[in-house]
Amino acid sequence: MRHFFQKYIMPKMPLYAVLPAALSLLLYSLIYSVTMAFCQTLPHFDLTTDLDRLVPVIPGFVCIYFLYFPFCAVNYVIIARGEEKSRYQFTAANFIAALICLAVYVIFPTTNVRPEISGTSLADGLLRFVYDVDQAGNLFPSMHCLVSWFAVVGMRGRKDIPAWYRRFTGCFAILIMISTQVTKQHYIVDLVAGVLLAEGCFFIGRKSRLWIPVRCFFRGMGRWIGDRLGCHKNRREGRDHVAE
Repeated sequence: MRHFFQKYIMPKMPLYAVLPAALSLLLYSLIYSVTMAFCQTLPHFDLTTDLDRLVPVIPGFVCIYFLYFPFCAVNYVIIARGEEKSRYQFTAANFIAALICLAVYVIFPTTNVRPEISGTSLADGLLRFVYDVDQAGNLFPSMHCLVSWFAVVGMRGRKDIPAWYRRFTGCFAILIMISTQVTKQHYIVDLVAGVLLAEGCFFIGRKSRLWIPVRCFFRGMGRWIGDRLGCHKNRREGRDHVAE
């Protein structure tokens, strides 16, 4: 097992890139789930506007909605494979955004009224499934929009990532945000808040020194896990860890 990991997994999914990406996405998931349960009995606010009511329900977009998960996982690892400082600036920005979401979800719980889906197509069934397993809560800001847009800003200006892929990421992130609207999982204010939060936290992550303690944390975690897996730092990681 150790040999398989070293030979086939580490070259494509280096530990130094996977750890920040995985922990960032895990933190979002934990905050979403815990606050959803904690706020069940609290009064919720409905931010639906007349403009939201004009947006049609398009069940077929539920497929795009589901693709959010592999889209963000892959792109977060790609972003984290870059230069060390930018990696931990991006990770720090995500941690800040996750903590802001935690505070907002607890202080200002939101909900909406979902439409009745009566169709019999596969897309209709999938959308009903989403409604059944995902309560109408934690809408503002939209984590779908927040994390999707982080995937866009994290690649902004990255010359090591092909331009066509950066354009694809931007287009697909927009499709994901549209999917949150036409599946009635979120409303326009949730989308806007998610994008603005990503931009604001990314700015803070780049302009502050919060990335330094984040780097120290992941270096220690990487050494601990690496020792147990028998993995050795590759040359790239060695170059990354040269003192700034």
